[in-house]
Amino acid sequence: MDIKRTVLWVVFSFSLLLLWDSWMRHNGHQSMFFPSATPTQEQAAANPAAPTASPTGSPVPQAGTPAPAAAGTPGAVPGADGNAVASKGETITITTDLVKASIDTVGGELKRLELLKQPDVVDPTKNVVLFDSEPGHMYLAESGLIGGPFPNHKTIFTAQPGPRSLDNGNEVQLVLVADQGGVKLTKTYTFKRDSYLIDVKHTVTNATGAAINPSLYLQLVRDGNKPGGESHFYSTFTGPAVYSDSEHFEKLDFEKIANGKQQHVNKADNGWIAMVQHYFVSAFIPPEKAQRDVFSKKVGDNLYAVGSILPLGTVAPNASVTMDSQLYSGPTVSKTLQAIAPGLDLVRDYGHLTVIAEPIFWLMTHIHNLVGNWGWTIILLTVLIKLVFFPLSAASYRSMAKMKAVSPKMQSIRERHKGDPQAMNREMMALYKTEKINPLGGCLPIVIQIPVFIALYSVLLASVEMRGAPWLGWVHDLTAPDRLFGTIPYFNMPIGLLPIIMAASMFLQTKLNPTPPDPVQAKVMMFMPLVFSFMFFFFPSGLVLYWVTNNILSIAQQWVITRNIESGKTK
Repeated sequence: MDIKRTVLWVVFSFSLLLLWDSWMRHNGHQSMFFPSATPTQEQAAANPAAPTASPTGSPVPQAGTPAPAAAGTPGAVPGADGNAVASKGETITITTDLVKASIDTVGGELKRLELLKQPDVVDPTKNVVLFDSEPGHMYLAESGLIGGPFPNHKTIFTAQPGPRSLDNGNEVQLVLVADQGGVKLTKTYTFKRDSYLIDVKHTVTNATGAAINPSLYLQLVRDGNKPGGESHFYSTFTGPAVYSDSEHFEKLDFEKIANGKQQHVNKADNGWIAMVQHYFVSAFIPPEKAQRDVFSKKVGDNLYAVGSILPLGTVAPNASVTMDSQLYSGPTVSKTLQAIAPGLDLVRDYGHLTVIAEPIFWLMTHIHNLVGNWGWTIILLTVLIKLVFFPLSAASYRSMAKMKAVSPKMQSIRERHKGDPQAMNREMMALYKTEKINPLGGCLPIVIQIPVFIALYSVLLASVEMRGAPWLGWVHDLTAPDRLFGTIPYFNMPIGLLPIIMAASMFLQTKLNPTPPDPVQAKVMMFMPLVFSFMFFFFPSGLVLYWVTNNILSIAQQWVITRNIESGKTK
């Protein structure tokens, strides 16, 4: 029984990371310890020879194909003809206080979006760029019409004159117009001050002599690469997501999309589609109660699309129809996302422990409102959680302290019955009964706490609110590794103070715990702080700060209880 208790304690020591890693892999994420191969870093442009059909049966033009002349037959796919001559458009740049957007008059697609107040994790002198069309990274927001030879994201639009920056106003508009065979599409982007939310309005005017039945598609196209700066020691989700009232939040997998095995809601009259990455999201939000088909597909080599197709109904000659939608592209700030659309805040995915994680983050925001610093918020939150679990932790530490106190007697029993395991177990059980020790008592109270600790871990990992937030002194960004002592160049390994304190605290904990009877197990327990400190050198300093605080509080509680047990004050 003593060996089983020791083994369980070793398992617990790894469980706070390993269980989380297992859940991440179960949900389609990359493993923290065994990363799977990611799509190759290739140019994400493609020129497929044939279209991919949408759920409605009308093909959506492929991303990255050359911009052609107008298609001449209903249902033809612009850009599918390999002999089409590529057309060049003009790039219009719109600048607000938060974003710098580049929109191509070819299709009116949003092909670059720089977030002016979000430093890049790889090169802090630059800003985060979400939408992009550079070699090695393609990420686009596209829209257009299907159901006939209508304007789409490969048609040449004409930009109407107007301001290109906010200046002294609170919003700036870009109006793009395309006329194809008498069907005019007017696409209007509206950017607002202090907002990452873009209004995207599409107006279809039928100047032909017959009624038309167009459908509007809104799609996000992205390569399957992880964003730069992702750690190999923890995994975050990168990929498409869809939301509907019926199926709620659904994460999609690039590989399953490529294999045609991805299942998700196909029809709805609500919800949104999105591309998610660590700390950031882009989402098209069509109007509520508008019927739509939802699709996902592979559109090129390492290039994927997720989108909605919205029928606009019959448009009579000389009539017009307008559909308003919104495009959010920015950080995953929970309060902001909640105000935009139902369920949009779920892109901050906490996994199966959302029911625990959401109250934890709610508590964190209230603590931050009081102290105004996310570092101290983490420390105070850790203290509160330790207080909540104080009785369970105390029971665990009392059990371990008693085990440590009777270790000499246990060792004596092992030596007397080396060749008789049954006799040894009988005497061990008698000793446990006499000393009123539950050999599993040190583990079970801690196991109960594991879901809370994993949920807190997920909250700290997902909270963009802490991105760029300092704590004190040398910690300037709680989402970046601690680099107080620099970086080892060859391994690109940051060396910080917090991970060193973390290793020291783990070493002290092993000294307070009962010594495992097996010398190999004892060496493993002593070696663990070094292994963990190596991993924590790469972890965000906010996460390490939480672990350090938790360990210091645990050491203090365990030391007091152990001392009382040894002095006979606690039974």
